[in-house]
Amino acid sequence: MNAIQENAFTRCLRELGKRLPEPKAVCVISAHWVTRGSHVLGVDWPRTIHDFYGFPRPLYEVKYPAPGAAAEAKRLAMAQHLKVDHEWGLDHGAWSVLRHMYPEADVPVFQVSLDHERTLAEHVALGKELQKLRERGVLILGSGNVVHNLHKINWEMANGAYPWAEEFDAKVKKAMAGRDLEALAAPEHWGGALLGEAHPTLEHYVPVLYCLGAAAETDEVSFPYEGMEFGTISMRMAMFESQTA
Repeated sequence: MNAIQENAFTRCLRELGKRLPEPKAVCVISAHWVTRGSHVLGVDWPRTIHDFYGFPRPLYEVKYPAPGAAAEAKRLAMAQHLKVDHEWGLDHGAWSVLRHMYPEADVPVFQVSLDHERTLAEHVALGKELQKLRERGVLILGSGNVVHNLHKINWEMANGAYPWAEEFDAKVKKAMAGRDLEALAAPEHWGGALLGEAHPTLEHYVPVLYCLGAAAETDEVSFPYEGMEFGTISMRMAMFESQTA
């Protein structure tokens, strides 16, 4: 619902879009595109995918007609031996964020899928290869949730969280601030039960590994937005911003 709502989270996205230098393109790593093998979206005009159900009609009417970035996608695919995909589009992990950052839909966008066969360390390794995209003016956008457990949502905790959710969120924040890729690539070391509570499945966790992998040692780390919702959802934003741009 953040895609169509006006609230503190969406206002933060809008302000970031205004403040950051306009990118040549955006490369999105979304929790909502999981594949066998890593794919890149290589189409000129990605379709808007409504990959959810049970929400109000206005959400399904949203279109985000941004152009693709097929040349960048194919260049990445060739360099990293990834599969170019022509069937996917922009899922809600991408457009629900981008429509606030770039409401005119005038910045080219492509997505990189999450290969479910990769280890967490291998996701980090591919993230490091995305540094080359940043050097060419491409913004790397990881879209997931630091804590994401839909099975234990508590609708009476609209702006609160269970202690285990707050604990996991705090551990990830500390690791991101300290560039501790080793800890982030092995979150089970914080406790298998804690990880299982925070992420029954890992697709919402993995995008942060790409962002950390793509970050330079000289980047400034900040957290433009922090908040927990419905007991089990972290809305934390983390930004790794070049100081030479």
